[in-house]
Amino acid sequence: MDSRDTPIGNRSISLSRRDLVSAILAGGLAGGVLSPVSGYLRGFAPLSGTVWGAAGDDRIRSLSSPYGAATVRFDEEGVPHVDAGSEPAAYYAVGYTQAADRLFQLDLQRRVMRGRLSEVVGPDTLESDKFNVRMGYLDAARANWTRLRDEPVGEAVAAFADGVNARIDDGPLPMEFGLLDYEPDPWTPVDTMLMEKQISWGLTGSFRTLRLALLEDQFGPDVVEELYPSRIPHDAPILRAEGGSSPGRTVVSRSADATTVGRSSGALSGLSIGEVSRLSRFESPPGVGSNSWVVSGDHTDSGQPIVANDPHLDLSVPPLWYEQHVETPDASVRGVTFPGVPFVIIGANHAGAWGFTNAGADVIDFYTYEVDDDGDRYRYRGVWREFDRKRRQIPVDGDQDRTIEVKRTVHGPMIDREGRSVAVAWTGLAATRTTMAVFEYARSDGLEEFLEATRRFDLPTQCLVYADRDGRTLFQVTGKVPIRRTDGEPVRGDRVFDGSAGEGEWDGFEPYGQPTWDGFVPFEEMPAEIDPPYLGTANQRVIDDDRYPHYFAASYADGYRGRRVWDLLDERVEGGPPVDREFLRSMQLDVRDYRFDDADFLVPALTDAEAPDRLENVGETLFEWDGRMDRDSRGALLFAAWVDAYREVVFEPLFSDLDLGEAYYPGDWTLLNAGPESTLFEERERAELARSAMERALEGIDGDSPRFEGADRYGEATHTGVMTHPFGIDALGYPSHETDGSPRTLMNFRPGRPAGSSWRMICEPGGDCEAILPGGNSGNYFSPHYDDQLRRWADGEYKPMNRELQGTLRFRFISDAGGGDDE
Repeated sequence: MDSRDTPIGNRSISLSRRDLVSAILAGGLAGGVLSPVSGYLRGFAPLSGTVWGAAGDDRIRSLSSPYGAATVRFDEEGVPHVDAGSEPAAYYAVGYTQAADRLFQLDLQRRVMRGRLSEVVGPDTLESDKFNVRMGYLDAARANWTRLRDEPVGEAVAAFADGVNARIDDGPLPMEFGLLDYEPDPWTPVDTMLMEKQISWGLTGSFRTLRLALLEDQFGPDVVEELYPSRIPHDAPILRAEGGSSPGRTVVSRSADATTVGRSSGALSGLSIGEVSRLSRFESPPGVGSNSWVVSGDHTDSGQPIVANDPHLDLSVPPLWYEQHVETPDASVRGVTFPGVPFVIIGANHAGAWGFTNAGADVIDFYTYEVDDDGDRYRYRGVWREFDRKRRQIPVDGDQDRTIEVKRTVHGPMIDREGRSVAVAWTGLAATRTTMAVFEYARSDGLEEFLEATRRFDLPTQCLVYADRDGRTLFQVTGKVPIRRTDGEPVRGDRVFDGSAGEGEWDGFEPYGQPTWDGFVPFEEMPAEIDPPYLGTANQRVIDDDRYPHYFAASYADGYRGRRVWDLLDERVEGGPPVDREFLRSMQLDVRDYRFDDADFLVPALTDAEAPDRLENVGETLFEWDGRMDRDSRGALLFAAWVDAYREVVFEPLFSDLDLGEAYYPGDWTLLNAGPESTLFEERERAELARSAMERALEGIDGDSPRFEGADRYGEATHTGVMTHPFGIDALGYPSHETDGSPRTLMNFRPGRPAGSSWRMICEPGGDCEAILPGGNSGNYFSPHYDDQLRRWADGEYKPMNRELQGTLRFRFISDAGGGDDE
């Protein structure tokens, strides 16, 4: 199918697969691999009857399984309830069921990570494919599978892959395959390992160090530290000094002989601003964050602890999470996972409940080298070494296939273009065991077993909250964090290292191999607290630097949400009635934006003698406003439009001369806390810029802003209609519903490339749980569960999330015999 003429309404458009270019240049992120595609798949919409007819099949089927008998029932929310006599039998059924609901999503994600988009899309996705092939995610996934295949988790992963392939063989394929005119390859266990790499890169893969190194060359280190502070001052870290830890486990404190070499700038020889900007398109998306909190039974109305979690990730069609319930003799677990991963990642089992937020740990480094004139060798510790070179082919639809050279050093892959290069070390490029940890979570029988499983949660670094039915609570930072060493001394990781000199080495790390992790922060020294009375996380600073002996991160979230979490919890626990689920719902739906507090100069600037009457009226509206980003609020609309405009007028002159766009702009904390003495206002007056930004904001509202045009209240600029199908076909996107919240409120919503609460969950271990998805559990357009949760999500409603086997029988698996395929 190279092209076709398709009537849509009264139009006829000529369509080609080579029109289907993709924006997935970030490598398939955990924030939603589907959403970046939309801008490039628009216009390819041959809605033929054959294609539409391939979607959905609700027949009850009896199917054979080589792993044993199982049943799958679907409840009124489209959630599958899998019941089986063994875990392999259960996860074969899970594979079949995930593929029935989300097969195109599975295939698109693994194509990104394998570097195989161009095979079905054409040459426009070559940059994405080249980057992902050079990074070697597939080799790292193979190392994972080598590590896990002979473990109990390996049999479950292999069974899942066989289940996916059984669904592919049964057909019919989802309509997206008909539109693109290709059939998916068989799913393999390595593809599931790739999903772990995809998720982890989306949460920890950052080129921030490269950007800051370039900016230091332009502005100097003092200005860069002012604009991108390594430590945002606030009094709301996750582990507060007065909190302490319970007996049996303590937060590590800095010892007298624990030294860390201070931050220093390394030379970024070879890479230009343009090259770094290009690489930045492949990193984790901006604004990825989450909320979570745990409250012990000492402070709840039921006497049982409560866990709440709402990860803030890209909002896509279908959602990036998939909800499932799995019941076996060894486990009873319900929650959400990423399609392609067999096991519940966030959820609850018979003994406990758990959730995650991103910890922000720095687990990636960059190295430059002295290279010989021919470019064949690099110097390392005084010795010339040959690059590890391989030739890899990238298939290209409708064009010549491409062959690229992949080069690697002792530290990791070289990512280069036009002779400019830098090597990358990232913890996810070695064999990791996170899939094993998540598998064991479902079977854990309380805090001690759950904590033991967490030792194997190597990547990504996450802030884990947990509570069990016995009343125990837990906060634990997961993952492997390197201790960089230069000449035997620990150094910070927020610089580019001289790889030839052996700077910033990671002991115990082997790219694409089986690492020992000897030179990494020991599990016992990761930030943690056992049995906290209550604790909240929102991607803020984990612990004060002077209480921790290791370099942990170069940056965190700006603290607006973290401060709000602590304020709400402290007020309720210290002076209010016992905490209940209704209160925790109100926290997840809270829309108070603390940025307005930091913008305390705005209203005076709008109401002083120099302000025009129109601005004075706006100032009076904001003076009366309560700082809440409610959909019906005029003040919220004005403030949101002003922040966007103020960001432009403050940062645009500074960065436009360097041909740098918004991706380089500092965060909102810097923007709103930069005082009159700041470098940003050396030649400009802050109050005048604030007024100018409001004039620009009002002009946008009056008619020239793609987001705010014609809006009279905030909800008209914040709605779910921005959540589109990858093909960009309006009919396949989600309906438009107004919602509340901003990127800096607990009820989180970011328009544009939409992001926000990708799953809301509140759970009492061993008791009642409730949750909601931003869309529906099915990716099949004709399913009643395509978007049936969307309106409730937008309005802050929840649905029950129990672990009872329920619903309509759809699949019955009958025991058979057979095998599987690894690769």
